[in-house]
Amino acid sequence: MREEKENAEERVVDISLKDLSKKLEEFARARDWEKYHSPRNLLLAMVGEVGELSEIFQWRGEVDKGLPNWEESDKEHLGEELSDVLLYLIRLSDICGIDLGDADTKKLVKNAIKYPAKVL
Repeated sequence: MREEKENAEERVVDISLKDLSKKLEEFARARDWEKYHSPRNLLLAMVGEVGELSEIFQWRGEVDKGLPNWEESDKEHLGEELSDVLLYLIRLSDICGIDLGDADTKKLVKNAIKYPAKVL
């Protein structure tokens, strides 16, 4: 079982939003969870996960980039909570009919216009 898990982790190194979306859809379908995946329910679940993510940082004060003083177990926990938020966000965007990759690309262009880089 452990070898199987390690092989799965090796295979999923570089995955697209569309691939994650398909996996999430298959995951929900296999468990008959689609009926619970309304925009509202997914949003509230994601907000709950953001709360769990916030708890990790709550009493740490400012944290250095790269988390140099964190235990590996804390970093792993952080990765799990970040993943939960991302997966709910992807599922929510799919259920709402939003192409998240396309929306992100357009938003980056808008932000570049709104906040132009300073010319030195």
